[in-house]
Amino acid sequence: MANLVDGGFDHGVREIWQAQFRNEVLGNILPFWANHTLDHEHGGFYGGLTNDLTIHNEFPRSAVLCGRILWTFACAYRTLGDPRDLAVAEYAYAYLKQAFWDKTYGGLYWSIDANGQPLAEHKQTYAQSFAIYGLAEYVRATGDQSALALAQEIFHLLENHAFDPAYGGYIEGCDRVWQPLGDSRLSKLEPEARKTMNTMLHMMEAYANLLRVWDVADVRQQLASLIEACCEHIIDPVQGRFHLFFDDQWNHSEHGISYGHDIEGSWLLMEAAHVLGDARLIAKAETLAIGMAEAVYRNGRHADGSIIHERAADGSINFERHWWPQAEAVVGFYNAYQATGNQEFAQAAYDSWDFIQRYFIDHDHGDWFKILDAQNQPLGAIPKVGPWECPYHHARVCFEMIERLAEHNVSVQMRG
Repeated sequence: MANLVDGGFDHGVREIWQAQFRNEVLGNILPFWANHTLDHEHGGFYGGLTNDLTIHNEFPRSAVLCGRILWTFACAYRTLGDPRDLAVAEYAYAYLKQAFWDKTYGGLYWSIDANGQPLAEHKQTYAQSFAIYGLAEYVRATGDQSALALAQEIFHLLENHAFDPAYGGYIEGCDRVWQPLGDSRLSKLEPEARKTMNTMLHMMEAYANLLRVWDVADVRQQLASLIEACCEHIIDPVQGRFHLFFDDQWNHSEHGISYGHDIEGSWLLMEAAHVLGDARLIAKAETLAIGMAEAVYRNGRHADGSIIHERAADGSINFERHWWPQAEAVVGFYNAYQATGNQEFAQAAYDSWDFIQRYFIDHDHGDWFKILDAQNQPLGAIPKVGPWECPYHHARVCFEMIERLAEHNVSVQMRG
């Protein structure tokens, strides 16, 4: 490793690192999604795309993917100002409201086929949250009031049908007519649960973005309740980790550790508290967030700097590397560095980025591989684009770090 700490190299390191993130998002991620995923024949975005760019239009098209693409290109336009990104954001917004929107009962279908016919009509809270997240970002970028109206409608649907007034939080999902859903799991690998960390985390993320464009008492109150629920029920302050699955009363079932969610949640929790602007919650969130970052730093990293995907309840480790925990680790560790000044966090952030550059970026076909095996080889069966394989995690690390590095010097050891 080349040591760039000594000799007043802070500014130089910052410029090098900023350039890497800017080049990655402008030269790789955004062009890949703009050039290879739009289905100009059927409308919208392809359901699936393999690492070698083979199209799989038989894959379901998920509302989650469309909402995340909308967020990505709206954020790109808002922060970088390229009208080509605005064009993709407009395309995604039109597809979201035309193809996924239930014109009878409101809300977004979970999935549709290439012809725009619903495949799964239920209203998963998780999917509605990403619609709000993307729509709010589109409003931030464009000021489009029709997008704000749609986000407001989803907010009211969730408050009327998914919010738990007795214990707080939101149930996992409803059927098409907004009655509670029996089996509302995001994955058949998960246990059945009335509430989950994953949905609460992204509801908090969505409502924080919504508050930026619609600052009203109801959104403030519900964002505060989500932050409180995260702090009081979802985070284990002793272990510095999230519990994952809950009943209505917030009793949790033990199901291992998701280090990617822990490091992602650490910075999203702090961001939500700062957007809300409540000094008490900011202090509480910061203490818990730093504790989570410390726990991932100590227990959730491989020797090569990558993030452990999951540790099961029996202590066994899933040795696959997934793209999104690596991306979130860069922001999460850097956020902890900004909050504490601890250089170990800055180095951990850089080590995560270094691992990404070495193994995840596809220099032949573009974008990132989504899952690597234990030998850091891409899993060929995992698509580059799919119902869950999206651009928002790895585009977001670039947007976040470009902004954070513009405000803050950093000293790290960069590999030669």
